[in-house]
Amino acid sequence: MERRNLLRAAVLGGSAAVFGGTLWRGAAYAAPAQPGPGPYGALGSPDANGIRLPSGFTSRVIARSGQTVSGTSYTWHNAPDGGACYADGSGWIYVSNSEINPSGGASAVKFSSSGSITAAYRILSSTRQNCAGGRTPWNTWLSCEEVSLGYVYETDPWGVNAANRRDAMGRFKHEAAAADPVRQVIYLTEDETNGRFYRFVPTTWGNLSSGTLQVMVAGSETSGSFTWANVPDPDGSPTATRSQVSGSKSFNGGEGCHYADNTVWFTTKGDNRVWQLNLTSNTYELAYDDSLVNGTAPLTGVDNITGSSSGDLFVAEDGGNMEICLITPDDVVASFLRIDGQSGSEITGPAFSPDGTRLYFSSQRGTSGSSSGGITYEVTGPFRA
Repeated sequence: MERRNLLRAAVLGGSAAVFGGTLWRGAAYAAPAQPGPGPYGALGSPDANGIRLPSGFTSRVIARSGQTVSGTSYTWHNAPDGGACYADGSGWIYVSNSEINPSGGASAVKFSSSGSITAAYRILSSTRQNCAGGRTPWNTWLSCEEVSLGYVYETDPWGVNAANRRDAMGRFKHEAAAADPVRQVIYLTEDETNGRFYRFVPTTWGNLSSGTLQVMVAGSETSGSFTWANVPDPDGSPTATRSQVSGSKSFNGGEGCHYADNTVWFTTKGDNRVWQLNLTSNTYELAYDDSLVNGTAPLTGVDNITGSSSGDLFVAEDGGNMEICLITPDDVVASFLRIDGQSGSEITGPAFSPDGTRLYFSSQRGTSGSSSGGITYEVTGPFRA
């Protein structure tokens, strides 16, 4: 999916509007143009679950922290965070991290072909503050510890095989991971105010037990070219991985990460940006920067990010007004859904079912504002193909 260089969007009278401009070629920003709602139209009134959705979409609660998942005997974990979906015969599985410390870990919910819940179970235990992560092409879940000198754990969504700690992927404050099957690497974000953007090059694709950790090297600009350099000591002690390579580019609070079609996007919460790396040309630029529209864009508090088959990016908000916003291939930014009455929470773990008709996500702290109040949802409707 190719996107034009930075196009800005803002809400004017409740409608999305596109701003045009090309940062790294030095062009000026254009005046607002193409006013109108996003591709799904305006949000409706809150439904029974307190979620505002476009016409034609419905929501249901899948699980609540501290309560048994419907139709099972499994108690859902606290503080649900990053997630992903996996095909399971004619059904599917949604996995979800638990961002608590200690004991974090991850759980899974299994669905039948009709969407009925058939099982729920633990897939990772005795880890710390598992925030985001990523899905691998060989159908494992990379669960990342968001703590100093944290690890990546490779887990089995079916809960059959034991989880494996992947030391070679580095020890730092991990956030998200995204697999690139073309270059056979895994991209990794770091949740520090001066964090870095990494990639892990496995010795053998499909086996993460050994390989080389590299860090992105680039200037301080918001666009340009980049290279990769080996991290001398992935163990991160005594010198943090982010401090080992001169010229490595600093990012303010790395969060979600998504790969598709020779492009990787990742979010940085400290400056409310979405970054875009063109992996064919080895260039980077901004796909979204809230500061350029003085806070009038719908998307604030960027966090987890995923993509749909249409090429739309879905970005969850950490705070803000509790929305999932989308950025279309035409660079329109618009609200897709909003959760009312949960201002003390954040939206986490957006992921689509294998057929693209259902979107899963969580409100990490729900209405209570506590990690024990997490709620995991499903939204079904006419998503663009």
